[in-house]
Amino acid sequence: MKIGIIGSGEVGQILGTAFLSEGYEVKLGSRDPLKDVVKTWKTENPGAKTGTFEEAAEFGEILVLAVAGHAVFKVVEAAGSKNLESKIIIDITNPSAPAPPEKGVLKLTTSFSRSLMEDLQMLVPKAKFVKAFNSVGSDLMYKPVFKEGKPTMFICGNDESAKKEVTKILDLFGWETEDMGFVESARAIEPLSVLWCIPGFLRNQWTHAFKLLK
Repeated sequence: MKIGIIGSGEVGQILGTAFLSEGYEVKLGSRDPLKDVVKTWKTENPGAKTGTFEEAAEFGEILVLAVAGHAVFKVVEAAGSKNLESKIIIDITNPSAPAPPEKGVLKLTTSFSRSLMEDLQMLVPKAKFVKAFNSVGSDLMYKPVFKEGKPTMFICGNDESAKKEVTKILDLFGWETEDMGFVESARAIEPLSVLWCIPGFLRNQWTHAFKLLK
C-alpha cells in the first residue's frame, strides 16, 4: 500500500521511515522537496520517494498529515482537496498556539466545544480523518518499549473502516489502540498533547506514553 506523508519535519520523517520498515511504499511531501533535510532523509531511506505536498497526497492511498496545526489549512490547500477525498488521513496535528507554555502548559487555539480535526473534516468532508499519534513524542511513535507493556494510542473518526485500517498500522507499530468514537472526541484527544508535554517542559522528561487500564 502507498503512504503519502504530508509534512517533512521530524514527525513526518520518523513515520516515513517506520512505514518503509513495514514494507509500505512511501512518498514524503514537503513545501520544498529540494531542501537539505529532505535530500538527507531520501539518501538514508533507499526506495523512498519525495515530492511536493500535492504529489505526496496524490501518491498515497493512505495519507499522514504531519504538520504544525497553525499551518495545516494552507498545507491542505496546497495538497489539493481532490487528492484527499475518499482517502484515509491519519491526522497527527495539534492546535498548539504560537506562544510559550505557561508553567509547562501549552496554549491551544481551540476549546472543548471544537477541535482542529472537526474543522479539517468539515473542510474536506469526503476524506476519512482518523486522529492518531498526536499524544506522544516522535521518538516513541514506532515500536515504543516500556516495561509495563504496550502503551495506548487514542483514536477517533467517523469512518469505521478507516479506524480499523489505522488500528492495523498501530498494531504493526507496537501500540494498543483505544477507539474513542467519532470526530467530536478529538476535543478530548487533542489536549492530551498538552498533558504529555508538561513533564517535558517542567522536568525535561520526554520518554513517557499513556496507558489505559481496564
